[in-house]
Amino acid sequence: MLATTFGAAVYGVEAKLITVEVSLIKGAGISVVGLPDNAVKESLQRIDAALKNGGYTQDRKKTVINLAPADLRKEGSAYDLPIALCLINISCGVVFEKEISEYVILGELALDGSLRPIKGVLPIAIEARKEGKRGFILPKENASEASIVNNLDVIGVDSLQEAVDFLKGTLEIKPLITDTRDIFFHSLNDYEADFSHVQGQENIKRALEIAAAGGHNVIMIGPPGAGKTMLAKRLPSILPPLTLMEALETTKIHSVAGKLGNRATLIARRPYRSPHHTISDSALVGGGSYPQPGEISLAHNGVLFLDELPEFKRTVLEVMRQPLEERKVSISRSRMSVDFPSSFMLVASMNPCPCGYYNHPDKDCTCPPGAVEKYLNRVSGPLLDRIDLHVEVTPVSFDQISSTRKNESSEEIRTRVTEARERQVERFKKHSEIYCNAMMPAEMVKEVCQISEPGKALLKRAMERLGLSARAYDRILKVSRTIADLAGTENIQNEQLAEAIQYRSLDRENWAG
Repeated sequence: MLATTFGAAVYGVEAKLITVEVSLIKGAGISVVGLPDNAVKESLQRIDAALKNGGYTQDRKKTVINLAPADLRKEGSAYDLPIALCLINISCGVVFEKEISEYVILGELALDGSLRPIKGVLPIAIEARKEGKRGFILPKENASEASIVNNLDVIGVDSLQEAVDFLKGTLEIKPLITDTRDIFFHSLNDYEADFSHVQGQENIKRALEIAAAGGHNVIMIGPPGAGKTMLAKRLPSILPPLTLMEALETTKIHSVAGKLGNRATLIARRPYRSPHHTISDSALVGGGSYPQPGEISLAHNGVLFLDELPEFKRTVLEVMRQPLEERKVSISRSRMSVDFPSSFMLVASMNPCPCGYYNHPDKDCTCPPGAVEKYLNRVSGPLLDRIDLHVEVTPVSFDQISSTRKNESSEEIRTRVTEARERQVERFKKHSEIYCNAMMPAEMVKEVCQISEPGKALLKRAMERLGLSARAYDRILKVSRTIADLAGTENIQNEQLAEAIQYRSLDRENWAG
C-alpha cells in the first residue's frame, strides 16, 4: 500500500516541492529515508503521539517514509502533517474523498494533534502555484501569508483532525482569499516616524534626501545626542514606495527567516534594520549549516543602519564589502550554496572621537593626541570608499528645539525623491541591473555625469585644496548627478557640484587633526 502527497523545502529564498511517500510492507518497524535531519526523524514520535491522542489505530506493519528527491537534505518539523495524513490514509484505513496528492501539505504537530506555525510559507506557496497544485493545507496562523498568492486554494487548519475531516469531505473549509493589492496600497508609506517631527538639522535632512534620491550610502559623524539615530530612523519614510514585486521579494526573505510573525501578510513598507554592534559575521551576512538570511538580506529594498560604526568588529564590517558592490550575498557550505539578495542602503553613524566631542562647538575634546585618528582608523578605507556621503552633524540649539515652526513632512520630501528616481529609471532603462545613480559603474560615470570646463576646474581646486582622495572623484560626480535630478536639470551645474564636494568630510587630509 502506498500514499503520496507533497511537502516543500526552502533553499535560500526559493522553494522546491518534496514528494512525501509512505508505504506499508511486510515486517515491523518504521524508517524515514531521503536525507532527513534530526528534526524530521523526531517527527515519528510526535506523529505517533498525535495519532494515539486523536483516537487512530495504526496497522502495525513495516512503514517506510521516503522524502524525494533523496539527494536533497530535508530539515525542520514541517513534514509532520503530510506524513501523518499519509499514515492515516493507508495505516489507519481512513478514506479521503479529496485527492491528497493535489495539495501541498505542511505543518508541525503538537502531541495533542494541534498545529504549530512554520517558516518560509510564501516561497512555498509561489512554488505550489507554479507546479500547478490545487491547494495548500497548512496551519491557520500561516494562512494569511500564503493567501498573498492567488489561484491557489489556501486551507488553514488548527489541528490534524481538521485536516482529516477536510480531506474526507465532512468539513467544509473555504479557501482564504486576500486582496493583495488592497493590503499593499493601504499599508504603503504608513510610517510612524516622520521628518515633520525633527526640529532643525536642515542640512542633514537635505543630505538624507539626496541619499534617498540616488540610493547612496551615507555616514553621519557627530557628538552624542545630535540626532543621528533619530534621523536615520526616518530615512525609510522618504524612500520611493515599494513596488508590488519588491514587496513580494522582501516578504519572501522575512518569511524564510521566520521574522513575519503569526497571521502576517505582505510587507508593504521598506524595511529598517538596526543590528547591535556585537553582531557576528554570520548574523550580519547570513549563514549557518543550513544557510539563513542575515541582517543585510533582511534590509533588502530598505535601510541597514549601523549605529556607532567603529564599535563593530573589523571582520564584521569587512564582510559587507562584496554585498555592497554586488547587491547579493553568496553563502557556500559543503552541502549547498545559496544566494540571498541584499540590495540595501547603508546608513552609518559614529562619534568623531572616543569621548565624542571632537569639533564640538561648545565642549572640548578630552581625547589624548592621536586618539581621534586611531578611532577613525577602525573603519577601513575600502568600506568608506563605498559610502558616498559623509555628513557632519552638529547639536541643535535651544531656539531650534523650542521652535513651533511647521517642518516639511516625509510625504513632501518623498514626492521629490520619487520624481528624481523616475528620472534615473528612464535614464537606465536599457540597463536592467541599474535603477539609481549609486549603482553606476565607473565606466558609466564619465558618460552620465559630464561636467563643464568651469566645473572641472572647481573639482580640481577642491581636490587640491581640501586634500580629497582620488576615490572621492567618482563619488562626487554621482552625488552631483543626483542633486541635478532633484533639481530637474539635465546637466550638472557648478553649484550642484560644489554641494556634492562638501559631502566628503572624511576624505579630507588631516580631518582628524
